[in-house]
Amino acid sequence: MSNMSKKWIYGGFGFLIFLVAVFIPQGKASAFHDVPEKYETEIHYLIDRGIIKGYPNGNFGPDDPVTREQAATMVGRALGLDGRQRNTVFPEVDASSYASGYIQSAYEEGIITGFTDGTYRPKKAMTRGGMAYLISKAFSLEEQSSVWYSDVSRSGSQYEAINKITTAGIANGYSDGTFRPTQSITRTEFSLLLARGMNDSFKVSQEEGVIEERVTTDVLNVRSGPSTSYTRIGQLAKGAVLQVHEVQGDWLKMTAGSLKGYVHKDYTVRKTSGSRVIAIDPGHGGKDGGAEFNGLVEKEINLNVSKRLRDYLENSGVEVIMTRTDDTFIPLDDRNSYAVSQGADTFVSIHANAFSDPSANGTETYYSSQSLRVTDSKQLATFIQKRLVEALGTSDRGVKDVPYRVIKETTIPSTLVELGFMTNDSDASKLGSSYWRDKAAKGISQGILDYYEWKGK
Repeated sequence: MSNMSKKWIYGGFGFLIFLVAVFIPQGKASAFHDVPEKYETEIHYLIDRGIIKGYPNGNFGPDDPVTREQAATMVGRALGLDGRQRNTVFPEVDASSYASGYIQSAYEEGIITGFTDGTYRPKKAMTRGGMAYLISKAFSLEEQSSVWYSDVSRSGSQYEAINKITTAGIANGYSDGTFRPTQSITRTEFSLLLARGMNDSFKVSQEEGVIEERVTTDVLNVRSGPSTSYTRIGQLAKGAVLQVHEVQGDWLKMTAGSLKGYVHKDYTVRKTSGSRVIAIDPGHGGKDGGAEFNGLVEKEINLNVSKRLRDYLENSGVEVIMTRTDDTFIPLDDRNSYAVSQGADTFVSIHANAFSDPSANGTETYYSSQSLRVTDSKQLATFIQKRLVEALGTSDRGVKDVPYRVIKETTIPSTLVELGFMTNDSDASKLGSSYWRDKAAKGISQGILDYYEWKGK
């Protein structure tokens, strides 16, 4: 048999299996071996209507992630959209794709818009935040309420979408008061949301999220309302633990024993379990080399220092998650989301600087006031900057507030470190030196440990 014939047969067989998994009904839900008992009713409801389907091996795959094309297909089936395969407005969604019809129909109905670069990225995993946009649009949700989650900023389109699906009884977050918008959504989770959107009897109420915070200032005033114009009704000492029930702007509605009132969020930090899990992000990588000056390549400096930093932290008992360990390109949006999905409580991105004027020199560390954990991020940056300048003996350019994307779009304390200027002869000599790279890594590690001590972890 010719190689061409073999390829045709194997390719045809693979395509047949694909058709079975996606398009051919696999019977009633009871035929599947792994449908979670707790959610059998909702999943049966969808499978019986041909909205979601199992695999040829008889499994439902409850914990499998849902891709963006799968999400569009399931929503399209739920709404009865035109699923005929055809050309779409998205360049990477081919007419031959099983999801092309549903993706195009959802676009025409204003349910999906894609990314700002004009792509849809059909194979990318759907996040819980992305799901909120999709479900709120699909079921034309408009009503909002005072619901909140500790890891979602109380403004912007994402908050509105999450608020709408929560108010509608479609989602209710986690018991720790978080929504985890950057976390990938599973087939079980997506099934529950679809079922609740289609059938009111499945809807849920939001579980009250109570978050514990710890006071970081010597004396914290507790007021009767969310402003300094309200009466002071009590005080909390440094280290006191309080329970947060709602966030109103910069103020936390809280209780501490019998004391009930409001405190300003700048003087508290999240009470932690004591574990230390940090994500170290070596900037750039792969096709993105970063700056190149004085015989140095930024991506190589970043990775080398980051690996040394990892070793110092692990020797101090800190669990370290690396966004990359080799010369790999990773999109900006994937760096922080990966860190969060792996359970990191802190994020530090390592970079080297460059400027057109070779006299520019020194070390600087950034945080973003647009992030959810501004106070923690600024303090983390401050600790690292102090230790790093001491270690390298470089000029202290200070801690700066800049909304760099990798530290702005985050739910955990995050900072970006600029070790020194590759374009400056003095700084470059240190950036290229194994000795000084090790000094930099040790200094950053000490700053991170200072931060964890400040946090009480």
